[in-house]
Amino acid sequence: MAAEEKVEELLDNGSEVFVASITYYEVSRELLRARKMSSVARLNAFVNANPRRYVPLTDPALRLAAELWAMKRQAGEPTADPKNIDADIILAAQALTFGVAAKELVVATTNPRHFTRLVDAKDLASLL
Repeated sequence: MAAEEKVEELLDNGSEVFVASITYYEVSRELLRARKMSSVARLNAFVNANPRRYVPLTDPALRLAAELWAMKRQAGEPTADPKNIDADIILAAQALTFGVAAKELVVATTNPRHFTRLVDAKDLASLL
């Protein structure tokens, strides 16, 4: 099942689908690099269809991300090179500060192991 079809299925079943700003950045930069402008337009249309759908990056999320990054490093579980901005940690922090109960939240990702002990994460392919 294609990603767009799965999203439609989730929405039809009453689930809410959110796009964190850090995820928007990661997806759109690659689409732009590949010059897939129709895909960029579809992504923007999806995000703009519901004002609640886009999750902005907030100061509380960034502060929590710093704490989570340090915690994962101290536990010997880095999720990225120490010199890189750790988008997965930022995404976890965005999810945790968004205001949705943790039991009702699933992060769809290609790296679920990066989210161990942070948030419930499922491999994107398993959701499609």
